[in-house]
Amino acid sequence: MAFQQLKQDVTSILAQNNVSVENRLQEVCALLEKNITYYNWVGFYFKNGDKEELKLGPYVGEPTDHTIIPFGKGICGQVAVSNQNFVVPDVKAQDNYIACSINVKAEIVVPLFVNGENFGQIDIDSNTPDPFTKEDEKFLEYVNAEVAKVIEAEGFLV
Repeated sequence: MAFQQLKQDVTSILAQNNVSVENRLQEVCALLEKNITYYNWVGFYFKNGDKEELKLGPYVGEPTDHTIIPFGKGICGQVAVSNQNFVVPDVKAQDNYIACSINVKAEIVVPLFVNGENFGQIDIDSNTPDPFTKEDEKFLEYVNAEVAKVIEAEGFLV
């Protein structure tokens, strides 16, 4: 499915005001994992209150032990500090990588800003080597911008 159609689907899911924010985020994860063949694990991590750590939010894919990630640790923890997208074409080449599954070959993490602050991120693992393009980055930035609007309007506690 083309990113343009997925953008419309994401917007429609997030517009469901009668559904909790958490359930809408779960639906977004499921939509992306189902429709993008190389998205094998899709999830959100959010800043855990005032702590210097991330807490796992809604996700789709294999269960993970990494429900809390300290800032600076792993790809997600690095994005929490850098505020920059991080595309990893080959996770084996990363020194500071936290392995979630032996099947994961690549990862992309895009920060989610709410009111100008790094509130969390979307994290995608792929079992395909080097699958992510600039289009993936732009698409995930769009998803996060739409998610941020919902969080700003309705609030969301991790």
